[in-house]
Amino acid sequence: MEVAEFQRWMDELYGDRDRRRGQDRTFGWFVEEVGELSRALRRGTPENLRHEFADVVAWLASLANSAGVDLQAELERYRDACPRCSARPCACPYVE
Repeated sequence: MEVAEFQRWMDELYGDRDRRRGQDRTFGWFVEEVGELSRALRRGTPENLRHEFADVVAWLASLANSAGVDLQAELERYRDACPRCSARPCACPYVE
């Protein structure tokens, strides 16, 4: 599934609910899912980790929908090289 198709699918499934909830509360749900992903990265099972990654992507798509952002279009900036240094692989200074 393409990113744009997934984003449309999320709008079809949850768009009305997301619009009623509003952008701030949708962002709150997204952040909660990122927290769950963080916990899964530290101590989750492989199945739990996959589940949390999917949840984060789903909530990101819902949030993008509420903000009017086309993720497919915006991700194009990463298509050919690092958008910051224009190298592939990235040649930006490494920061820990």
